[in-house]
Amino acid sequence: MKNTAPTQFPINPYAIERWSPRAFSSKPVEKNKLQSLFEAARWSASAFNEQPWRFIVGIKGDAAYDKIVETLIDWNQQWAGHAPVLIMNLAKKTFSHNGKPNATFQYDLGQSAANIAVEAVYQGLLSHQMSGFDPEKARVLFHIPDDYQPTSVMAVGYYGHLDDLPADMAEAEIRSRSRKNLNDLVYTDTFGISTNLF
Repeated sequence: MKNTAPTQFPINPYAIERWSPRAFSSKPVEKNKLQSLFEAARWSASAFNEQPWRFIVGIKGDAAYDKIVETLIDWNQQWAGHAPVLIMNLAKKTFSHNGKPNATFQYDLGQSAANIAVEAVYQGLLSHQMSGFDPEKARVLFHIPDDYQPTSVMAVGYYGHLDDLPADMAEAEIRSRSRKNLNDLVYTDTFGISTNLF
């Protein structure tokens, strides 16, 4: 199933096809495809080239996967536990070269995760990112140092079947996608004043 973005202007086709389903197939993700996802993440931009992102990968059936599921809120456990791959996204809070706080550590992690999401589409996969998890439980289960912030979890895999989802989730899955109007997001000169670009 596809849920293509109804874009106002032409963009990269992989960005158009990127969406966040909850119905994942149990089909395993090939190792070479996972390697490509993290290679895309590795080449993301970051302040001072710090590359603060880190990833804990759980493959369904292994201990890391079970721990990641354990950190998820109940709502996310209902569907994410079917995905063949779960990735916990973390980032280093300070710069390695001087130990000072990195104000953009989560921004940089977000860019890296976005690279994974678009590369997933290129690889014939889909992803769904979640903030609904317990970062402190993750810190304990994975022995994460204080200088690293667990920030989100991403499910990755092939598309599954709507029948595997509770009715309310299945309904949301087929709903048309929408976004705010560009004039509500992009300004010229003064905040809140729409640009004439659109």
